[in-house]
Amino acid sequence: MKRPLLWAALFSMIAALMPFPDAWLAGAQEITRLRIATLAPRGSTWMRVFNAWNQELKTRTENAVQLQFYPGGVQGDERDFVQKMEAGQMDGAAVTTTGLSQIARPILVLAAPGVAERYEQIDKIRGAMQGELEELFTSNGYVLLGWGDVGKARIFSKEPLRRPVDLTRQRPWAWREDQIFGTFLEVIGANPVRLGVPEVYPALQTGQVNAVPASALAAVSLQWHTRLRYVTEQNSSIIVGATLLKKARLDALSPEHRQAVVETAARAHSLLTRAIRRDDDRAYQTVLERGISAVSIEAHRTEWEQAARQTRQRLVGQLFSAELLRRVQSAAAGDH
Repeated sequence: MKRPLLWAALFSMIAALMPFPDAWLAGAQEITRLRIATLAPRGSTWMRVFNAWNQELKTRTENAVQLQFYPGGVQGDERDFVQKMEAGQMDGAAVTTTGLSQIARPILVLAAPGVAERYEQIDKIRGAMQGELEELFTSNGYVLLGWGDVGKARIFSKEPLRRPVDLTRQRPWAWREDQIFGTFLEVIGANPVRLGVPEVYPALQTGQVNAVPASALAAVSLQWHTRLRYVTEQNSSIIVGATLLKKARLDALSPEHRQAVVETAARAHSLLTRAIRRDDDRAYQTVLERGISAVSIEAHRTEWEQAARQTRQRLVGQLFSAELLRRVQSAAAGDH
């Protein structure tokens, strides 16, 4: 009878000294993982920077706060990202026009055709109006962690496009919830093929779509360029994007961890901006070297500018106010 009692005593002593599963679970609960969805493919410029951002944040917080990215559209399209953030299934997302339009529609004034065709113009706008632009997100329950633009907006196609009317004879793709390019197509009398981003490549394969608006970097990252033959030499705008986080999720962090997220995000997105601009220019040269022909629209610039102006006029009252458009255009010109 003594031996069982001895073993029981020893087990009790060991149990008192060892960290058993409850303690392990308590330690695991101290790790906060911020779940962020993106359409950016693995290995892309975005994901290289995002992964570096995660490493810096983990180091800064001693692994207490980490970023868990869901790349390549595994969480759906951008409209799905927003729905999942609202439902608490995602904490944040890196989105472009479709996602932005569901959170802060007036922000799309930055992407309206003809508002900002050069990077220095978009930089001037944000420099002059950063606080106001950030408030568009915070008032809707989100925090802007950083801008993540996608590059210069061009049109890739299987047939050369020199005039806006040329698009009426094509099958141009427009994102399901996109209102900017969709409105532009309405202005010129073209009919968009509405699809989600993951559906575009199969549609290019079958011929359902034969013209797509995209930056060169996006076209290469998503392999769309392999199915197209021409690209407009001039761009009409900058494809805007941003990384957003639910404000409640950020506010739930300790002040130190909240500061770490914000500061590491700022550095990451500053790097991302430079990398995207560099890589988009490189991607444009790459597609030309691989046989895609650049088509100049300069001879018909007046027609493109007229269509862009009519598009902006139609979007006033739908996406943004006339006053906001005026101030943004003034800032782009350096008059703010």
